[in-house]
Amino acid sequence: MIPAFNEAEGLPAFLSEIRASFTAHGTSVTLIVVDDASTDDTSTAADDYADVVRAPRNRGHGPTALAAYAEGLRSGADVIVHVDGDGQFHGDDIVRVAAALDTMAADVVHGVRRGRTDPWFRRCLSALVRFAVLTLCGRSVPDVNTPLRAYDPNVLRRLIDGVPDDALVPHVHFSIAEARGGLRVRYVGVESIPRRGGATQGTMWGGGRTRVVLPPRRLVRFARQALAELWRVDVRRAPGRIGRPGGRGAAVRG
Repeated sequence: MIPAFNEAEGLPAFLSEIRASFTAHGTSVTLIVVDDASTDDTSTAADDYADVVRAPRNRGHGPTALAAYAEGLRSGADVIVHVDGDGQFHGDDIVRVAAALDTMAADVVHGVRRGRTDPWFRRCLSALVRFAVLTLCGRSVPDVNTPLRAYDPNVLRRLIDGVPDDALVPHVHFSIAEARGGLRVRYVGVESIPRRGGATQGTMWGGGRTRVVLPPRRLVRFARQALAELWRVDVRRAPGRIGRPGGRGAAVRG
């Protein structure tokens, strides 16, 4: 499941690499791209490589990620794999995360990013959120907001039910619910690479190849809204327990 916004330049090569990696592994895969009403040719660029769902209006990354998960559940796949459309992972690492759901007897697998090239302020924000999760759950999560994840569909349904449709940071909510719910979460180290395409910083943080020294105002506003959302969804609400699913087949589809 691949949410994307204005990724027309880098997306085709990324999708092609993912498909080639799964094929080399001998595993079938269905690629689904959810285009968040891009202003470029993202949908057209992805059409030869994936099933494309175009949102009627731009909603932002969080709601689009949840929409992508919903499309994955509707597909009937045995394993739901999420990765962002900016292409910051190698195809082989995506396959390793997907396969680990079975080989590591997991309910959830997180791809833990190594060698991140994000600006300092994004890494600081991630560290702050990680500390908040440790405080809430009494358990450290190595990469609390990683966009590379593999889920058992039955577990994913329960997680989605506990998150608002317009959530800004659904993966943080998922990580907290996974820790509180006693799920079998496994971690696989993966390499984080620069985003593909023309804008090294990503469209949300201003785009372009200019080096960003200070956090953009949009990111500061986003951080404030995300922290307020964590308070509403994860602090004020009583935590529930997520049951573990039954058995599943061996096929992996993303």
